[in-house]
Amino acid sequence: MKAPSNCTISSWDRRRFLTGIGLGASAFLTPGAFAEALQLTPRQTEGPFFPDKLPLDTDNDLIIINDSLTPAVGQVTHLSGVVCDVKGNPVRNALVEIWQVDGNGVYLHSQAPKENQDKQFQGYGRFLTDSQGRYYFRTVKPVPYPGRTPHIHVAVSQKGKRVLTSQAYIMGEKQNEKDGIYRRLGEAGQKLVTVDFQALPKSETNELVAQWDLVVGLTPEG
Repeated sequence: MKAPSNCTISSWDRRRFLTGIGLGASAFLTPGAFAEALQLTPRQTEGPFFPDKLPLDTDNDLIIINDSLTPAVGQVTHLSGVVCDVKGNPVRNALVEIWQVDGNGVYLHSQAPKENQDKQFQGYGRFLTDSQGRYYFRTVKPVPYPGRTPHIHVAVSQKGKRVLTSQAYIMGEKQNEKDGIYRRLGEAGQKLVTVDFQALPKSETNELVAQWDLVVGLTPEG
């Protein structure tokens, strides 16, 4: 299943990406042509494990907490994309939030099991889109946990109002088709939330890159 290209980004410059990691999305994404009409990213459940107490560190690097020298366990993934409206116009100053399980399948939540929790994983992060609607996170590739296929939760807010809640899934993951939330999207919806996690060229630590463009309606979720 090939994910469609959305928003104003049709391709990206790999060389600029390699030099831009750590500098934010504005350092490595390459604008393309505006689309005439785009499909809204499907809305999905927030789930029961949105952090009920945010971590002290809420930046866009979920691998390292504050000044710790010990990184989280898992395959490092650089998740980036563009937030735009249905006309392809970038949405600037949108708050993008992500949250997910750690490398052991545990959420950052008071009701989640604690015995296997990776204390080095931030579990939640947020990023304010730039003037071209771009966002960037460094996290780990999501893993499955009982009842769910691997996924990353995302929320987008504009002017303090939530305009999108959704989830990103891994392209080619066999457990996707067994996941009830994923199946309910249907084939068309699945294409919009299924993301290709690709090997980062020349990475000596098997890092991944994943691009997911988000198309939002600018009215608050009801």
